[in-house]
Amino acid sequence: MNAEKITPTASKILIEENIIYSEYLERDVKFDVYLPKGFLYPEQMSLLLINDGQDLPRMPFDAILSNLLEQDEIEPIFCVGIHCGAERKREYGTNYSADYKGFGNKAGLYGKFIFDELLPAIRKKYHTPSFKEKSFAGFSLGGLSALDIVWNHAGEFQKVGVFSGSLWWRRKGYDDGYDDEKDRLMHLQVRYGTMYPWLKFFLQTGVLDEKADRNSNGIIDSIDDALDLIVELKAKGYTNEHIHYLQMDDGKHDVPTWGRAFPEFLKWGWGKKNNNL
Repeated sequence: MNAEKITPTASKILIEENIIYSEYLERDVKFDVYLPKGFLYPEQMSLLLINDGQDLPRMPFDAILSNLLEQDEIEPIFCVGIHCGAERKREYGTNYSADYKGFGNKAGLYGKFIFDELLPAIRKKYHTPSFKEKSFAGFSLGGLSALDIVWNHAGEFQKVGVFSGSLWWRRKGYDDGYDDEKDRLMHLQVRYGTMYPWLKFFLQTGVLDEKADRNSNGIIDSIDDALDLIVELKAKGYTNEHIHYLQMDDGKHDVPTWGRAFPEFLKWGWGKKNNNL
């Protein structure tokens, strides 16, 4: 692993840009580490992995994190923004199955990269054998990937943040006999999976995420899919104590919207004043 450069900012955050070569993905993977300035003991902080880390500077994530720390609203967090690669649609997805177009067929390899390559490299570089807890977040297809990895490795994680998640990810096309109840891959995993009482879920959607409404019920698919996933989670035994749903009336499927939603996610997960917004 090579550290390319350390970027000092006028905030409470130090950004370190890194590159690691992944044998599983057969490519260099860039990742940015966002460190609270003056941190001494990383093992006392929570680790937050974030898919599509290349989008974080556009929020800008360091300012969001810095402001919350400055106002003493959240605990210090060790954040890692993982940049996607050219095969994003193949590496992000569900380990359960590729979608009906064959996308997501490298999701299993991406999970192996996280556990066998990325996390060991982070632990080694920062001399941190463990963290207080680990969580994962992502946007759109990266949100589906984060949820899939957390669900399938529940012993490793505490929380997951899904922003405009691609929860429509399906194993059949609409013209091939698709059925909501049988073909959405993440919903099936939850339905047939195990309830892990320590897991907590933050799900965000925007009313302007898209225009598609496959069942013509007047609700866009991204909201329908998120609400249906909540139904599956509650049927499994999760309650409102485990699930936080944020629906933004002016929310779009874009980085500025996710940037506006991210402070609520951080305060929900690591807030000092109220951990259950």
